[in-house]
Amino acid sequence: MSALGHYLEEEGIATVAISLIRPQTENTKPPRALWVPFELGRPFGPPSDPAFQKRVILTALRLLERESGPVIIEDFPDDDPRAQPDPAWHPPFVPAAAADGSAEALAARLETEIQRLRGAYERWLAQRGRTTVGLSRLSMLDCGRWVGGKAPPSPHDGSSAPLMLRFAVDDVKAYYLEAGASGAGKPSSQQLGDWFWNETAAGAAIHALRETCLATHDERLKLIAGNFMVPAARVRGTG
Repeated sequence: MSALGHYLEEEGIATVAISLIRPQTENTKPPRALWVPFELGRPFGPPSDPAFQKRVILTALRLLERESGPVIIEDFPDDDPRAQPDPAWHPPFVPAAAADGSAEALAARLETEIQRLRGAYERWLAQRGRTTVGLSRLSMLDCGRWVGGKAPPSPHDGSSAPLMLRFAVDDVKAYYLEAGASGAGKPSSQQLGDWFWNETAAGAAIHALRETCLATHDERLKLIAGNFMVPAARVRGTG
């Protein structure tokens, strides 16, 4: 058991952890832990499924009733119900890639895409009443210009260009994924990811931006490009 676990036990404080990485949990040895077979960032399962999330929480809390120990790590029995693709889902239409494949054509396609997806994104807002877009505090078209390599000056004092670039990339990804999930069907994260990274100008532009940043001498840009722009599983040449 970890030092924190010993302290909490001595103080009589009941704790239970939700584990997404079982070997890490086995190493830290919390007093009670529930390992869940979900993707990183979703410890309670799929979004917008409160009944399933409640099951996960109650299963974890019931570990506090167990008297065996001192360490209990139990596996949640069910997979994420949204891990399987939904055949009823169809992604929003986006224009096909230009034949010349130039950076200028990609930037123009990206701007067109952003405008075309506005209705789908607004539909998401109407359905959910919330959004994860907004880190950069830029308009979506300005976010697209940052991603497309034509960054306007930062409108925010104290925000460095590398930080603004990271936030603009995050806002573009959130905008597209929320727009993509706004229609009929409930797409899996794999479906949304395949659409975004393989079919959209935004995905192609972020890949190109990552390569450009990795080739610079700016260590901050290299750090952001290497760790935050493209998921490891989506980096080209890695599978």
